Amino acid sequence: MYEHLKTEERGQVAVMTISAPRSLNALNTTILNEIDEYLDEVENGNFRCLVITGDGEKSFVAGADISEMATLGAQQGETFGKHGADVFRRIETLPCPVIAAVNGFALGGGCELAMACDIRICSDNARFGQPEVGLGIIPGFSGTVRLARLVGMGMAKQLIYTGKPVKADEALRIGLVNAVVPQAELMDKAMELADQIAANAPLAVSAAKLCINTEYDMPAEEAIAFESRAFGLCFNTEDQKQGMKAFLEKGKYEFQGK
Repeated sequence: MYEHLKTEERGQVAVMTISAPRSLNALNTTILNEIDEYLDEVENGNFRCLVITGDGEKSFVAGADISEMATLGAQQGETFGKHGADVFRRIETLPCPVIAAVNGFALGGGCELAMACDIRICSDNARFGQPEVGLGIIPGFSGTVRLARLVGMGMAKQLIYTGKPVKADEALRIGLVNAVVPQAELMDKAMELADQIAANAPLAVSAAKLCINTEYDMPAEEAIAFESRAFGLCFNTEDQKQGMKAFLEKGKYEFQGK
């Protein structure tokens, strides 16, 4: 169905693998379109978690496709950047959590893709970086926005101004990733985490994601009020009623997403 994506369903978890081995999974317009299309499937399929990874052992996503960008003018460059940014914003605001299982290179657009995900698990051979200034451009898929929010302004400026990549252990130290595991264990670790998320009440998880994303830039009083409203709405769900009933009766309830 897709030229550059491999997709599968593992229970209530969707798995998307970007597969363009000749370019180390570099992102071009076709791949961005396919990701956007697959996100429709994830939303319509009511999955409780999405795992994104790259095909092969060398690269998650090595960047945006330089062969496509090399001939672009200013307006075309802006359009291409906005396309990637819009797709990544969809990932960031997807109702279900998204886990990046980062194997190998996550450079440029690959680092930006990982940052658009909720949680990043990486292999011990992973490399993260925003090397765009070495090509005469800047990060264009929202990298200047998300990197500073994840690692702080000072570290983000250092990484972007120098263009130098960091290894997995340094990415963990600065807060860019949640965990580092041996490459052979990467997908098992990502799926273990995805299954833990999928076992919880999906409407509550989705509400928590919405709150965290929305409240980040709000003044404290507005953020607290937003959370209070979302908290109250959870009490309209069957999952809340049955989940609490099961807890009080020392039983177990499988959440239905209702």
